[in-house]
Amino acid sequence: MNYLLKKCLAMGTTAALAVGLAFGPVHQAEAAAFPLLKVGQKNNSAQVKDVQSRLKQLGLYHKQVTGTYDAYTRDAVIQFQKKRHLKWIDGIVGPETTGTLKKDTYSQQEINLLARAVYSESRGEPFEGQVAVAAVVLNRVDHKDFPNTVKGVIYEPGAFTAVKDGQINLKPNATAYQAVAKAIRGSDPTGGAVYYYNPQTASSRWMKNQAKQKRTLKIGQHVFLK
Repeated sequence: MNYLLKKCLAMGTTAALAVGLAFGPVHQAEAAAFPLLKVGQKNNSAQVKDVQSRLKQLGLYHKQVTGTYDAYTRDAVIQFQKKRHLKWIDGIVGPETTGTLKKDTYSQQEINLLARAVYSESRGEPFEGQVAVAAVVLNRVDHKDFPNTVKGVIYEPGAFTAVKDGQINLKPNATAYQAVAKAIRGSDPTGGAVYYYNPQTASSRWMKNQAKQKRTLKIGQHVFLK
């Protein structure tokens, strides 16, 4: 018997009904084990900010990230739940919504790291080229031959020049963040590339050989390989 049910039995039928109404019938079994986020209760501000940031990535939340779970945030959550055909479409962030949202989006730390990679690797490139660099990182995350996290891909030994020479630590500008946001929402000018290089500066013989064997696309100074 879970903790919430024990509490309900101890309090009696009337109190139990009140608890049921407070949490909503669909989430009673989850409430004891998971911190639900909803309108009308004291919520963890950091968790709410994370939800708002992730909804923003998906184009479902257009206001400033505040950490307050208000009606606007609830409505954005409902939109997400409907789009993903979740079991619970109620504007409450429970385990199912949280898990699905995290699968579909990236944390703020990952976004910051992506922006640093884009800025350090392609700040002199056209905007499309910067989106392309972000897309390559995300394509690698989803590819079986590479690490399955943003951090793992970017810091894989020998993967990016900016990591080797320390430029990865430069502060990214707004354009880099915009490029990352566009890539996260599905834009990929490369059509699925997992490699890129600058033929004017690259010294890797392996990369040049790959370019001869694979289909390539040039955006700005970079050549992207599929």
